[in-house]
Amino acid sequence: MVSLAPGILLIADPFLKDPNFARTVIFLCENDEKGSFGFVINRLFDQTLDALIPDVIYPGIPVHYGGPVQVDTIHFLHQMPDQIPGGLQVVPGVYWGGRFDDVVELLNKGALDLQKIKFFIGYSGWTTGQLEEELREKSWIPSESTPALVFESREQQIWQQALRNLGSNFAMMANFPIDPSLN
Repeated sequence: MVSLAPGILLIADPFLKDPNFARTVIFLCENDEKGSFGFVINRLFDQTLDALIPDVIYPGIPVHYGGPVQVDTIHFLHQMPDQIPGGLQVVPGVYWGGRFDDVVELLNKGALDLQKIKFFIGYSGWTTGQLEEELREKSWIPSESTPALVFESREQQIWQQALRNLGSNFAMMANFPIDPSLN
């Protein structure tokens, strides 16, 4: 089993009923004695960045639902540490945060590769021991991440691909129906 650490993916069990997390994949950014937090990488929010941040004039940039905690905050993951100073490397090829004013300026100039940045409203968080308990309950399947999967733009395919990446024992789970009684 993969141990909990920054950069790990948490793949929702196919039968997880919590509407906040059904069929989601979470990229874990922190895990320590105070708790854990990360972002749902495969669920789009219903508004774009320019609708949420008035200073952004570049239209149509997608925002993802990072999770149910502090849904009045914007966060981002990126692959551009040379362009966006102040970010923290979570794993090689994936950085969390940075100077948001610089991001807005670069976006408005059209100077950022939008395939290398993902924006989130809110985040997913767990108190001390809570995530470990959810793992014992088999709510999540932990997995190694790859930058390609974290920045995949076809959100509807991320959950299935994350399961397939774990091998044949998990690949069949990717096709399980949401409601097994419909099978």
